[in-house]
Amino acid sequence: MAFFTFGLSKETEYDALVVAPSYTPYKLKMDQYCKVTTLQEGAYIAGYLVEKDGMKIAWIKIGSSDSNCIDYIAVCAELNFKKMVFIGAVGALKDSFNLGDICTPEYSISGGYANTYLKESIKDYVPFEKVTPDMKYVDHVISIGKEHGYVVRKASVFCTASIALEYYHLDEIKKFDTDLIEMETSSFYLMADFLEIPGIALLVVSDNSATGAALVGRTEEQQKRYDEGRNNILPNLILTVARDK
Repeated sequence: MAFFTFGLSKETEYDALVVAPSYTPYKLKMDQYCKVTTLQEGAYIAGYLVEKDGMKIAWIKIGSSDSNCIDYIAVCAELNFKKMVFIGAVGALKDSFNLGDICTPEYSISGGYANTYLKESIKDYVPFEKVTPDMKYVDHVISIGKEHGYVVRKASVFCTASIALEYYHLDEIKKFDTDLIEMETSSFYLMADFLEIPGIALLVVSDNSATGAALVGRTEEQQKRYDEGRNNILPNLILTVARDK
């Protein structure tokens, strides 16, 4: 399944599996300093091999949503990889976050239903379940990032099931008092736990509803900060995590 879906081989040992809704290594300009091979491309998903200094990184571009995250990581369960890295954009809900900041969840609140399919019974649904990652590994990644001069901020995350309609419920969502909002990290960490693989989510702040910094119409300074986070810090953190033993 992993080969036919993403072109990835179960015979290859990968240093890391990158799970990326919408992001390709080309979008992060990693082809400028890594060897990037396109293995498989579909309408909404794609598979890539990123190589640098002997490292092999399996990269899957998937569609957004918690269900896509669960399904496509499950497809890759047959592969041989040492760790997982989730990357994506995240909206900030508090004014203490700037565009381009790199954040990682200290916990995620699941605002969707897909996670219940990982339970023994779908009737065991826990509304707004709190999912906490392996904080020992999270702190380790933050530490090695700091050694290379990169700041990764811990933050709480609300996982929404709808991008368009989250704004209709934004006041209600803000009552959960989370710092950020995105779609997949609660499912990502549950899958990392299910596969017993170290996992880290690295999120770049793309907008901020508290300050009015929108996805479109950014100022020159906001765009510069965002580009620095997405196209410089984020890809270098991916390589740092993949290289770490």
